[in-house]
Amino acid sequence: MMSEKRTYTVSIYTENSVGILNRITAVFQRRKINIESLNTSKSEVKSVSRTTLLIKVTEEQIKKIIGQLEKQIAVIKAFYHTDEETIYQESCMFKLSTDLLVGNSDIQAIINSSKSRVININKDFFVLEKSGGKEEIEELYHTLNKHGIMQFVRSGRIAITKEEMPVSELLELINN
Repeated sequence: MMSEKRTYTVSIYTENSVGILNRITAVFQRRKINIESLNTSKSEVKSVSRTTLLIKVTEEQIKKIIGQLEKQIAVIKAFYHTDEETIYQESCMFKLSTDLLVGNSDIQAIINSSKSRVININKDFFVLEKSGGKEEIEELYHTLNKHGIMQFVRSGRIAITKEEMPVSELLELINN
């Protein structure tokens, strides 16, 4: 019986080296797996980066992928978690015409009800920032799109596990 595809958050801890992102994404490309979102940043461990990916695969596939990722030079350790095992967010920014703030009382209500905030304003445009779940951001996008979005950008998923994950200790052991 073929297992069902589900969404997994993959966390990959790596050395900070040139070309590692190419090698990571090549693992997914070879398997013809689409990466839904991708975020790379420094981690809680000095000189170690963390790449967070969101993919939709079967459990069998994810286990093979983790094995392939950990064979890559510069990959220290990779983990996968379900949505239920993580606390996650995305962030986005909208660039909208300043005229909307002046001539449209709906926009202020949208800003307040969506828990978004204005982070920049000038005579031509203002920038609205929103953090939240994918559905919240999609809903705000569709609401604001009716008023005309000048620019839109969205981050990849960032996530933290609900259960304790002693990454620092684990990485210390691996590095020694």
